[in-house]
Amino acid sequence: HIQDPASQRLTWNKPPKSVLVIKKIRDASLLQPFKELCVYLTEENNMIVYVEKKVLEDPAIANDENFGPVKKKFCTFREDYDDISNQIDFIICLGGDGTLLYASSLFQGSVPPVMAFHLGSLGFLTPFNFENFQSQVTQVIEGNAALVLRSRLKVKVVKEHRDKSSVQNGIEENGVVSANLEKEVGKQIMQYQVLNEVVVDRGPSSYLSNVDVFLDGHLITTVQGDGVIVSTPTGSTAYAAAAGASMIHPNVPAIMITPICPHSLSFRPIVVPAGVELKIMLSPDARNTAWVSFDGRKRQEICHGDSISITTSCYPLPSICFRDPVSDWFESLAQCLHWNVRKKQNNFAVEEEE
Repeated sequence: HIQDPASQRLTWNKPPKSVLVIKKIRDASLLQPFKELCVYLTEENNMIVYVEKKVLEDPAIANDENFGPVKKKFCTFREDYDDISNQIDFIICLGGDGTLLYASSLFQGSVPPVMAFHLGSLGFLTPFNFENFQSQVTQVIEGNAALVLRSRLKVKVVKEHRDKSSVQNGIEENGVVSANLEKEVGKQIMQYQVLNEVVVDRGPSSYLSNVDVFLDGHLITTVQGDGVIVSTPTGSTAYAAAAGASMIHPNVPAIMITPICPHSLSFRPIVVPAGVELKIMLSPDARNTAWVSFDGRKRQEICHGDSISITTSCYPLPSICFRDPVSDWFESLAQCLHWNVRKKQNNFAVEEEE
């Protein structure tokens, strides 16, 4: 029996009490919706509202005396300092798709259900319209909503510690690997949970990137070009789509590998099963280093000997649907990307025959 993706529903074991409100920073158009939402959550529903500290530092909020009594009820936190992962029942995002990606980055383990309102520029991942927010938020609090579990990527970056006195990046001016690369003195390991994609590119270098891609320990190809995108189905409509990949529904368990401007006519994007482990490393004869970013953040340099391991995370992001996973996705394709929009062909005129 194959599960119907529309059958996933939000249910609460106990009524939700705390909500995290994510607001796009430095956007004046969101101030009024933000205030209306917070008043509704605190006064109408007696919810505990968590807000990032820098949101409340906005002068338009800090100097609003009418908003003062509501603001005093907030619980605040700072990114990278405070751990709120076990204190949030669900999340509300106000802004564009970037707010959902940011919410994902705050939770490196289990993610609470996310309700996203499109008040930004694109809105592919944000299906809710703010006009009727009271009734929609009430439905979520009562547990009456469809869900789509958006898979994430678990990424591990292993870097070798290097002596600062050696040639920068281990590369000489002519691009050849330096002979006096320092000895390994240990490794630095970083882990990330990624909702859209991991992008490995050539950075500021004028040379082609030259990276090896391994799948479950086997070398499958070497990417020579501007780089490679490893994305989730959710990320298939982001950078991967711009690079020529197919768009995949978020309920499909898969990982996509898409080259960026490959120097090969036959290098087509591929889809591999969710759960395989990909490993990306600089090729031994690469002329230059590479750079990697995770959902457009935490950008860093990858040198010879470093590695990036990627597999499907066991912590998906539960995204609350406006209608259901299928309808929402095709609606996003039509509204945001104008998918398959063209002028219709005229039919033949029917001539009357005697």
